[in-house]
Amino acid sequence: MCDLPVFVRPTFDSTVLRSVQALAVLGMTIVASTALAQSPAPSPKSPVDQLIPWLLQENQQLRGIPFSEVIADVTGKKVIAIDRQNEVDQRIVKEISLVLDETVRRLNAPDSVIQSVPRINEVSSHFENLMRELLNATPGFSCDFPHTSNGHFQRSGYPDLRLLDEETNRVFYLDPKLYEAGSRDSSFRTFYFEPKIATNKVRDDAVHFVVGFEHEPRQGGHWNFTRWDLVDLAHFQVKLKAEFHGSNHDMYRPEAIVATSAK
Repeated sequence: MCDLPVFVRPTFDSTVLRSVQALAVLGMTIVASTALAQSPAPSPKSPVDQLIPWLLQENQQLRGIPFSEVIADVTGKKVIAIDRQNEVDQRIVKEISLVLDETVRRLNAPDSVIQSVPRINEVSSHFENLMRELLNATPGFSCDFPHTSNGHFQRSGYPDLRLLDEETNRVFYLDPKLYEAGSRDSSFRTFYFEPKIATNKVRDDAVHFVVGFEHEPRQGGHWNFTRWDLVDLAHFQVKLKAEFHGSNHDMYRPEAIVATSAK
């Protein structure tokens, strides 16, 4: 009878075992890191690629934006609501109202400068000029065309007039708008604000007013304005219209033209 071989399971010191396990983990980590380094990382999206999907959510995020928040984010200034119970606000609104009455009376006159202007778009500047003149003639008021953040004079862009009440040192922005009778409830764009740093004209915490002047269709070469409204923009909500545009200079580049007419 022969003896069968006996297999004895080797034993390891616990310290040696932990060292082997640590080396195994280290090896797997190196392999995984090498694999990740060799696989191409996803390219980050460009700003345009991130912007366009957001703009397409027009109905969700780009409607009903508080104008006061737009002004605060773009300019760092507050839009102050008019307080109808405040005596100072009542006084200022009354004085402005008298100026608006006189503005309509003068510009409706047969010999008014606007009666020789054929297009309503060219009439607006005359309202701005006369309102400025009459507001400056009101005791305690100082009115001028607002300057940009660079200190430059600029007529275009919001707002059109900056009124200072010298007694309280409060600022009121006024922006005249002309509209034809019957279009008061129109959904066409009649107000816009372009957020730019260099040409920003809102430089004060202020009350913001739109002054709407309603006119009849021009008849017999005569413009007739029938009413005005002083509108507080503190709770005004705006929409963002996404638009990509280019000029003729951008479009008609010599390297982009592939054919042209015979000369």
